Amino acid sequence: MRNSYRIAVIPGDGIGVEVIDAGLRVVEHLLQGLDGFGFEVERFDWGSERYKREGAFMPADGAERLRDFDAILFGAVGAPDVPDHLSLWGLRLAICQPLDQYANVRPTRILPGIKSPLRLASPADLDWVIVRENSEGEYSGQGGRSHRDLPQEVATDVAIFTRAGVSRIMRYAFRLAASRPRKRLTVVTKSNAQRFGMVLWDEVASEVAAEFPDVTWDRMLVDAMTVRMVRAPASLDTIVASNLHADILSDLAAALAGSIGIAPTANLNPERSTPSMFEPIHGSAFDIAGKGIANPIGTFWSLVMMLDHIGQPAAATRLMRAIEEVTGAGDCLPRDLGGNASTDEATQAVIDRLD
Repeated sequence: MRNSYRIAVIPGDGIGVEVIDAGLRVVEHLLQGLDGFGFEVERFDWGSERYKREGAFMPADGAERLRDFDAILFGAVGAPDVPDHLSLWGLRLAICQPLDQYANVRPTRILPGIKSPLRLASPADLDWVIVRENSEGEYSGQGGRSHRDLPQEVATDVAIFTRAGVSRIMRYAFRLAASRPRKRLTVVTKSNAQRFGMVLWDEVASEVAAEFPDVTWDRMLVDAMTVRMVRAPASLDTIVASNLHADILSDLAAALAGSIGIAPTANLNPERSTPSMFEPIHGSAFDIAGKGIANPIGTFWSLVMMLDHIGQPAAATRLMRAIEEVTGAGDCLPRDLGGNASTDEATQAVIDRLD
């Protein structure tokens, strides 16, 4: 077992800085109570302030600088005075795509003490993992604009679906579904209207399914899927969808589980040829930045995923248990969960539980 891991930390913008600082406090305390391994943390000041100062969110060789790390912890990117498409493509996607982090994995379940807006027979009725294709599809970056500022101006975004890309994410999703108790997978497309790329998804799903006879699977159109998530959550378990569709569905999933503030993400390179990146799914939230009220639980849960990924499942379990004890107690919940706890108070509550 390794005794030291190199972790790249990119706090980014807005509340990203606050929740990443909170996460590092929790990890530092967690490691004090464990024998056998530690973290070597290196921070990178990449984000919108750097863009406004130097014209780039990160150096041209930024992704290459990250290759030798064991994992990346990311906060959020985006600022009110910087167009969102610049910040997204200038930092987050500029890391995910070159490092081939093609599997975006978003677990969703109702933590103890947190209420869902749904009327569920049991919190266990909502326990999902959404697998998002993270390298191509609608966010492949293909397209352009011409005849600018003229009445006939044209803007195109071309969704790119390759057999190789669809096959690898589908195989990852089936493997993940096979590892879960219910062994159930739902493949989400829009193949009735998108008759080429999404039909390829359907065809590849059928081919890959033959390799996993123990997995029960079905297909859903993405619009019908939103209804099923609300009306029949217990019928779902593992879900796989394209870059755009899963991006939207996972935000809905987080809201149904109580708040987007608790939701984690892993941007995985399953073959481990490059480091994977872990982040809460919320944005930089400049409307609350600097007020000390950001919910750090999504970051803590992302750290659980990171610990598990690097091969420290015992530490991951210990941190997840501490998170669940804090939410279950209900007396130190952040504001988006109906409480009054500050970022610092919620962080300290998890640290106290780790003791």
